[in-house]
Amino acid sequence: MAETVTVPEPAGETKTREENAERGFEAPKSLRENLQKVVVDMIALHLVGKQAHWNIVGPNFRDLHLNLDEIVTIAREGADTFAERLRALHATPDGRPSVVAAQTSLPELPQGEMLTTDAIDYIVSSIEACTGTMREVHDAVDEDDPTSADLLHEYLEKLEQQSWFISAETRRPSDKNK
Repeated sequence: MAETVTVPEPAGETKTREENAERGFEAPKSLRENLQKVVVDMIALHLVGKQAHWNIVGPNFRDLHLNLDEIVTIAREGADTFAERLRALHATPDGRPSVVAAQTSLPELPQGEMLTTDAIDYIVSSIEACTGTMREVHDAVDEDDPTSADLLHEYLEKLEQQSWFISAETRRPSDKNK
């Protein structure tokens, strides 16, 4: 015979301090707007990365195909991290497709197949636009909320490293080294 579990009274009627912990710091308008810009660009970078991933052809296809998935993963995780940060600060992120299309700072990617060397230029431009937004809002974010600025640092490091990895595919050493 199964043992009956008795729930103590009162069962959930009394709030504890921990249950009300979400009533902490609320993001000021400037922080909400700046983090929203980052969310939008991260979502757009994820989409640009997948579009290129599906449509690249040419030399070093496999390496670039796999590297694009790394960028997509970073961008998707970043969008989620910054959106959840907004929620933790009592703000509502907006990642609807129409909002992303209207507000992103990323350049438009061409439709259809693209040569890997052209895709590299497009992706690097997209990463640089995304990190440019992050750097543009950094100081204001840091002033409003150093914890959110720490997240910017983390994703700047990851994306700038990816930009370097990908751009190295088509770069040539400078003549200074000769």
